[in-house]
Amino acid sequence: MSLLTAELNNRQFQEISRLVYQKCGISLKSGKEALVRARLMKRLRALEIPSIKAYMELISSDQGQAEIHTLIDVMTTNKTSFFRESAHFDYLSQVILPELDQQRLRFWSAACSSGEEPYTLAMVLRENIAAIDKKDVLILSTDISNRMLETAREGIYSQERMADIPQPLIQRYFERCSNGLGKSYRVGPALRKLVRLAPLNLMQPWPMKGPFNVIFCRNVMIYFDRPTQQQLVNRFYDLLMPGGYLFVGHSEGLSGVRHDFQYMKPATYRKRK
Repeated sequence: MSLLTAELNNRQFQEISRLVYQKCGISLKSGKEALVRARLMKRLRALEIPSIKAYMELISSDQGQAEIHTLIDVMTTNKTSFFRESAHFDYLSQVILPELDQQRLRFWSAACSSGEEPYTLAMVLRENIAAIDKKDVLILSTDISNRMLETAREGIYSQERMADIPQPLIQRYFERCSNGLGKSYRVGPALRKLVRLAPLNLMQPWPMKGPFNVIFCRNVMIYFDRPTQQQLVNRFYDLLMPGGYLFVGHSEGLSGVRHDFQYMKPATYRKRK
């Protein structure tokens, strides 16, 4: 069978959907068959497996358990950019940070992907918190994808991916480098010092105790069904300190979820004091 003509039947799609939902809460609804098939094809080519049927047999076997983690990785969407949905960072710098006068400040990028969000957050904090190195400031940055975390750890981005960063910030916080991909930039030590990267499946127990001043979980919950969203929002609420903030994606909002947050502005919520 040619890999390019391998078919994904409904039973196989349902089984992949069940497995992904069970492992990480992502709901692959009807209509996602073409996306699932395209991403499965990449794994078949990489593993030199002749058919989806053979791949399904692999992940059902004891020997194929490690492949399930890779399957979850390729099924997750990792679209991100520096200063994405920039209104959030404006609100952070203009409203939230001036209120924070504690010595200990904690931020969480709950789906940090390839690192653009936490490094953006680090730039905003450095630009707006006086004597930041004398404070105890940390940005916990987690993601389910080890592949994306490795990119974040490397911290090297092409010139094209840097397009939304103001030039003065690039000069202050990045170093020019060459990695064979044309002009690239490496995240400098001032940003790395604030960011701690770690793997985390949001559906599993969370080892950190908090409390956090601000949590970013943007453009993630759109992939979860309503019960999973409900559970996640409640867990975020519990982990925020009184008066802490939750940012979600502008395409998400919490209108369909029961919660105790105070609505501040689109995709911006505050835990009541």
